[in-house]
Amino acid sequence: MTMTGTIIVTGASRGIGAAIALSLAEQGYTVACLSRKGELPSVPGAATASLGRCVAFAADVTHSGSLRDTFAKVAQLGLPIVGLVNNAGIHLEGPSDTFAQSDYDTVFATNATSVFVSCQHIYPHLVAAGGGLIVNIGSFFDKLGVKRNLAYCASKAAVGAITRCLAVEWAGKGIRVMDVAPGYITTDLNRSVMEAGPLRAYLEKRIPGREPGTSDDVARLVRGLFLIDSAFLSGETIYIDGAQGIAH
Repeated sequence: MTMTGTIIVTGASRGIGAAIALSLAEQGYTVACLSRKGELPSVPGAATASLGRCVAFAADVTHSGSLRDTFAKVAQLGLPIVGLVNNAGIHLEGPSDTFAQSDYDTVFATNATSVFVSCQHIYPHLVAAGGGLIVNIGSFFDKLGVKRNLAYCASKAAVGAITRCLAVEWAGKGIRVMDVAPGYITTDLNRSVMEAGPLRAYLEKRIPGREPGTSDDVARLVRGLFLIDSAFLSGETIYIDGAQGIAH
């Protein structure tokens, strides 16, 4: 099934965002790939046809005006905007008793406030298209107590709350909102620590299947949510963590 319309993906140049963008492009969508530098997805072996359906835009998700103006440029591509994937994020950690408020503010601005603001700016475009889907990328840390990760955990819990509130408020406009919450995912940015060393040994003990997930695992789930197209599936957080978060 080939799909039409444009989907915006933030943080789309590397890692999970790049995999999501290419997966949606493979399905036939035009994908507006947002990143600070305005680069196309960087994925080894990416199909030329899929990259051809990707259009790069430079945007700073922590600045409302940048998002608003970029979304307007995406609309000028001429296709209805039918979806948004809020993937851009940052991870800063440190002991809670000395964690700088400036770092806390940075984490929330990037991981939570940007989700709220981008949803506000996409709203009129989705209404004009007759509805659509917003997928927010959270984390299974939203339900865990993790040392040195107060800001990150709290920001991802906020993503789940934003998802639920908007799903309820915007359902009448045909807009669905979902939260995809990954566990430990191997990407090009963290491959060295995920494949060897203390973290790898920890994950082999904690993940029931002994292996972390991949960017493609998350991308396939996001693509599936767009393909399902069920008005009754909205407001939920879907954990994709290899059952780590529920393992005793």
